[in-house]
Amino acid sequence: MAETTVKKDSMITKLDKVLMPIGQKLGNEKHLQAISNGMLFGLPFLVIGSFFLIVANPPIVMDRYNPATASFFMKWLAGWKYWAVAHYAQITVPYNMTMGMFGIICAFGIAYELSKGYRRSHPATDGMISLVTFLMVATTVDKNNKIDINNLGTNGLFVAIIIGLLAVEINRLIEKSNIKLKLPDSIPPMVANFINSLIPLVVNIFIFYGANLILVGMTHADFTTFIMKCLTPATFLANSLWGYILIVTLGNLLWLIGVNGSNVIFPIVFATGIAATGANAALVAKGLPPTHLMNLQMFRIAVLGGSGNSLALCILMMGSKVEKYRVLSKLSIIPGICSINEPIIFGVPICFNPILGIPFLIAPIVNIVLTYIAESLHWIGMGYIVDPSFTPFFFQAYMSSMDWRNIIFECILIAIGIVIYLPFFRVAEQNELKKVATA
Repeated sequence: MAETTVKKDSMITKLDKVLMPIGQKLGNEKHLQAISNGMLFGLPFLVIGSFFLIVANPPIVMDRYNPATASFFMKWLAGWKYWAVAHYAQITVPYNMTMGMFGIICAFGIAYELSKGYRRSHPATDGMISLVTFLMVATTVDKNNKIDINNLGTNGLFVAIIIGLLAVEINRLIEKSNIKLKLPDSIPPMVANFINSLIPLVVNIFIFYGANLILVGMTHADFTTFIMKCLTPATFLANSLWGYILIVTLGNLLWLIGVNGSNVIFPIVFATGIAATGANAALVAKGLPPTHLMNLQMFRIAVLGGSGNSLALCILMMGSKVEKYRVLSKLSIIPGICSINEPIIFGVPICFNPILGIPFLIAPIVNIVLTYIAESLHWIGMGYIVDPSFTPFFFQAYMSSMDWRNIIFECILIAIGIVIYLPFFRVAEQNELKKVATA
């Protein structure tokens, strides 16, 4: 036992020596600090929004619900489902106004934190200029004057990061160039600040909104839509194991730079997963065994506990020596069980984190390969039922194939995920403890 502990400590020490200098260098970089701290502005909103999303999506497949034979619990779930469907718009308002506005929050928060890092006199003004500019490029208005807000949440996060950083740099350049109105000393400071904020605001609008108009005119797509189209890989890759791994890894790489990678890959993997699941259902209906391996179940396991299989990390954080990690894990464990992990990705954070980014990429690949092998060898049931999203993973595991072995298998995958995350988490934890000690 002692020898195992020594080897484990030795491995963590080696990882620490390799990753700590990188982490420290990146951690002290003003722009990355601004991104990390700016995203923390939105953490409470992500947590609250995720709970309302769970309420709006009860864990039941109504196509298989039979009131005549259903148990009391299933009838209760069905009642919840009927109520959720009837009041879906009202239930999801808190989600839309919290998680659905995460891009807006980050546009302000990132610019505000970067401005503070530069010790600028009015960081809130920089934040508001960034926020207003982001709204201009991330929203579209149709012929009926209705505003599309789909890009104001995590969909538009990458654009929010770009504008949040560049807006401050533009404002700094204007200040360094001494481009401002000369006002008499009798003008109150608040009024002078208001007047001098007009110039950087106009410049940012001219640059970003002007570029957006040109882009829309040339491609018929705004900033966010254009970026998403550029990042979307070919759909045919999703029908093979290695192509599927490539697509999922691409999505997770995008998460690491602040882009909602799930939204980029979702149309591909979900569409192919639904098609394969439907084909399996047709076989089962004929009394034949399902044969399509790349079914919807594969996608569910690829995002087990959320992208990057971060439920394993959330469990590790519950026993952490770092208070921030413990508190965050308690807030994130229930959403994580339902595969909603934005609180973990942006709260720890995992994005722009070279240490935790490694297991974030590795764990889903291991899960996909093991699932492929387990399905091929018939160790688990193959998915032939379209199960609802945002359902606790153990419900999804059973409902996808009506096979209890799938629940055990997914619990094993979470345990493997804990092993994968553990050494990297220990390094991140030690670095965080050193930061607290020197603060």
